[in-house]
This record gives sequence, C-alpha cells and structure tokens, in this order.
Amino acid sequence: MDVGTNGEVSFWYADMGGVPGYRPPLPGDISVDVCIVGAGFTGLWTAYYLKEAEPGLSIAIVEKEFAGFGASGRNGGWCSGEFGWSRQKYLSSGSRAGVIEFERQLRATVDEVKRVTEAEGIDCDFRLTDCLTFAQTPAQMARLRADYETAMSWQVPTTRLELIGGAEAAARIRVPDARGALVRHHVARVQPAKLVRGLADAVERRGVAIYEQTTVTGIAKGLVTTNRGRVTAHRIIRATEGFTHGIPGNERQWLPMNSAIVVTEPLPDDLWREIGWEDHQLLADASHAYCYAQRTRGNRIAMGGRGVPYRFGSKTDTRGQTQPETIEKLKDILYRMLPQTRGLRLDHAWCGVLGVPRDWCATAGMDPQTGIGWAGGYVGLGVSTSNFSGQTLADLVLDRQTERTALPWVNRRPRKWEVEPFRWLGVHGMYWLYHRADRNEAAGGGKTTSRLATWANRLTGR
Repeated sequence: MDVGTNGEVSFWYADMGGVPGYRPPLPGDISVDVCIVGAGFTGLWTAYYLKEAEPGLSIAIVEKEFAGFGASGRNGGWCSGEFGWSRQKYLSSGSRAGVIEFERQLRATVDEVKRVTEAEGIDCDFRLTDCLTFAQTPAQMARLRADYETAMSWQVPTTRLELIGGAEAAARIRVPDARGALVRHHVARVQPAKLVRGLADAVERRGVAIYEQTTVTGIAKGLVTTNRGRVTAHRIIRATEGFTHGIPGNERQWLPMNSAIVVTEPLPDDLWREIGWEDHQLLADASHAYCYAQRTRGNRIAMGGRGVPYRFGSKTDTRGQTQPETIEKLKDILYRMLPQTRGLRLDHAWCGVLGVPRDWCATAGMDPQTGIGWAGGYVGLGVSTSNFSGQTLADLVLDRQTERTALPWVNRRPRKWEVEPFRWLGVHGMYWLYHRADRNEAAGGGKTTSRLATWANRLTGR
C-alpha cells in the first residue's frame, strides 16, 4: 500500500513542521534531588507536579532520544480519563471502594490536563468531546451492553457513560450496520506531540533540566548510570513505559506491544457531511481486534489499531516505521468503519510501543528501600493516566500520604513475562485468536461472541 510517509516518528511531528532538534546531553556527573528516566508524559508530568509542590527541588530528566520520542508523541490523541483494566484484579491490592475511587479520580484527569494546558499556554488542539464505541453486529452490541452493565455495577455515573441504539449512533457518525454505541462523555481530543513538547517547555521554565541524547545503562539505589555520565539522586523515577525492557534488569517487566496509525489526506466538507462526523467525537469499534480514531484539527482521519502486535525479543521499531501489511490492515479497518473514505490518499503511517504488564493492569509505586519509583503499564491509556501517574509519583517522592497514594494501583507488582519464545508465542497466539474470532463472528452473521476470544484472554491473562 502506497503511503506518503512511513515513520519519521509520527504524523504529529510532521504536523508541527518536522521532528524537533535535540537538547544537549548530560554534561557529565551531576547530583540532584530527583532523577527521572524518560522524557515522555509520565516523566514530564511527575516533574511538573514536583515543581508545583516543591519549587526548590533540583530535578534532572535523562532521555535517550528527545522529549516525546516514544508513545507520548505517537499515540492516537485520546485524553479519555478511562479505566480500561480489570476492576476485579485490583481487588487483590485494595477494596471495592478503593477501585471505585481510583476510577473517579482518573476521570478528573481530563479537566486537569485542560487546566494545565490553559495555565501554561500549551496549544495542543485540546477539544472536549465524546467517545463512541460502535457495534456493527449483535454480538458486538451484546458485549457493549455487558460492559455498560458492569460499569454501572461499579458506580460509574450515567453522566459519564451512556448506551445508545443504532439509529442514534448512526446519527452521530454514519458507521454502516450500526447496532448501537457505548458513549463516554467528557473526554478530549488532543494533538499529543504538541502536548508533550509543550509540557517539556513548561517544566524547563520551572527549572527542570532535560538532558537528551543520553542513554541510561543502569538504575540502582541513588544512582543512574548513562553513556554520558552518572547522576546521583535521593529519588529516582523510571518513566520508560513501553521502553522499560531496554534497561538492564527490566527485560521482562513490561512487554512492548505495538500499535500503528494511518492518517488520511484532509477531507473536504462535503465528505464530512456524508460521513456525519461533524462534532470531532473519538471513534472506536467493539471488534476483538479493536480500532481507535480521531478527526484531527486539520480535518484528517487518524485511524489506529494493532498490526504486528509484538516483535520477538521485545524489539522495537526504527523511528516509527511500520510494516506494509499493517498499513493494509488499517486501510481495511478504515473502509469497514467508514466506507465513504474509499479512494482517499493515506499521507502518513507510523507505529509505536505501549507498555503491557503481565496482569494487564497499570501501576505506580515507590520502593522505600531503594528510593526508586515507577509508573506505567497503561495498555494504551497513557495520555490521561500518565497525568495521574505524575500526581501520584510526586506524592510518593515527597513521602506524602494522600488519597492518591492509598489507591489500589499503587505498588502493585505483577509477575514478570515469560522468557522467549513463550511470550512471543503467547502474544501472537492471542491476536491470532482475536482475528479468528472476528472472522468467525462475521461468518456466522455476528449473532454470538466467539469462544476463541475468551481463550485468547485466558492465554495471556488479559
């Protein structure tokens, strides 16, 4: 499949005029109060809230590439405040009331990101909207209904979540064969690279040093070693998410799962009217393989989903370049969801990695013995969850007992992923089953959910 640009980190940087230059690297050995490894959303939000709470702290961020090189500058631009993990699993580290409170506080991150972008003058195309997950078959609608009923049983307010029928869903966006949609209210669309670069500038203005072109080779109590020098620090935060496997000793901590996105050429107004997508809602589907999309500020469609889900040995891409077969799959998804777009040119394609823990549940924590903290495992919900991570890690770094530090995601330690080739076989087997489940459902008229999807979840503990 022909595409204008493949890789070059992401379209979001092309939208800003190109990939940014580098800040200077670490100049040699230094000593600071806090050292943060990774200049993505997690690390930058942590630095922001630390400086907000204690302006006199000395903070250094060390980054292998440039601020926003990873998932923070490549994602689908959903700031959703969504709780996308198993509520039941968090009961192993907390109470039902704690899980409900965790979800409530996550929803508040959408307004918090809005507050900070306005206060700091970050122009990131932030737009409050809804997210619609469409069902195109009876089986998909049954799954959405089950998700809705589960959420209601966990006291998710109806002002947040709504289940609508096919006619109402199609009136919002003309997805063919719409049986209905699950609507999440009060979410936001953002241009993620603008957000992460603006946040980096904001923490620099507050006195945080960001050292790019600096590869971390080890993390130990009070010490971060790099190819440019050593950083001694009272507290250290590992904010590397999908790239955590690259730090010695963390190879099996979080699995780097691949996701890819394509962006169309700008759509003319008459085509938008034909599609009916006029309110900039976020768009997803209820298939097992799943897709996600947004209407960009520049009137393009950015459509994402899983391509090759995992590379053997936790290898990652080369500056966002993705495989031709992945582009073809995403084109097919685009046409399935929005057949009105057939014939549109694809201007950009790219991929990136997101961090997946063995239990598929996000976590943040601090080891009191070593003074090393961490956050991640967002499983694709990092734009909003990383903001909450930053707030939580700031509390933990400052030894503050707050309502955030008592939540059940704090200090969870899931078991590690299996050694190769078992994790490669497991992940690829899971997605093979998902795709086969979608095909089986389609062949059967989409009346019932395929058991293969259940087996896929059991295979990897999703």
